[in-house]
Amino acid sequence: MKKETLERIRRFSDDRDWHKFHSPANLAKSISIEAGELLECFQWDEEHYDLEAVKDEVADVCVYCIDLMDRLGLDIDETINRKMAKNEAKYPVEKAKGKSDKYDKL
Repeated sequence: MKKETLERIRRFSDDRDWHKFHSPANLAKSISIEAGELLECFQWDEEHYDLEAVKDEVADVCVYCIDLMDRLGLDIDETINRKMAKNEAKYPVEKAKGKSDKYDKL
């Protein structure tokens, strides 16, 4: 993640004095709400959707996720790579390739 992007997200909340509203619990709720709005983009038609609306909702989800990670003092790249290592172990290519089964069903 670019440092400038993180700084912009921080500045947005700082300039509006919104940090008092951005507890980890509130940010987690906001992530879920925005994810619902993203899903709504595909509610009635999975093939014909408004790409601009999708981009806006994906960005909202990402901004809240980044803000939550920042608030918790988590390194974004380290946290994602740690989880990816777990996913790679749970879903080895030789067992999971081309399958959508959960890891305990492979």
